[in-house]
Amino acid sequence: MKEEIIIAGFGGQGVLSMGKILAYSGLMENKEVTWMPSYGPEQRGGTANVTVILSDERISSPVLNSFDIAVILNQPSLDKFESKVKPGGILIYDGYGIHHPPTRTDIAIYSIDAMNTAIEMNNSKAFNMIVLGGLLKVKPMVSLDKVLLGLKKSLPERHHTLIPMNEAAIRKGMEIIRKM
Repeated sequence: MKEEIIIAGFGGQGVLSMGKILAYSGLMENKEVTWMPSYGPEQRGGTANVTVILSDERISSPVLNSFDIAVILNQPSLDKFESKVKPGGILIYDGYGIHHPPTRTDIAIYSIDAMNTAIEMNNSKAFNMIVLGGLLKVKPMVSLDKVLLGLKKSLPERHHTLIPMNEAAIRKGMEIIRKM
């Protein structure tokens, strides 16, 4: 098993956190892991992306030009990365702020209404966990138990009280993702 993933959106959407939680989860499942963030000086509001590789074998390089899975959270990221999903790959996107949805026919495309769901849950900070839940429903590359441990590892201890809310958001994302 080897999954080459990019998660891309605006800074402040939790893109890097999602990648970090996936990476920690993979480590706890004894997988080989890379986590490579990329963002401009405008970390909040500018574009940000992270590549994560989870593998049962050694990883030769963290640098990728194409991806098995793309999780896309804004139009500039869709414009940049849709063409870089490998044929037969997966693209997951939140339609909030996407004006021109993906059009490729050689990949599986999934939509998740994460932003509106986060607003309905009265917690916009749960947005990225809803998206993560959708990803894990489509491609269960790590177990939910390990994701919750990864969440605990990546959150400062003072925020551990938020873990049940994040678990609920992950489970909600698993419920609402749909294939296009």
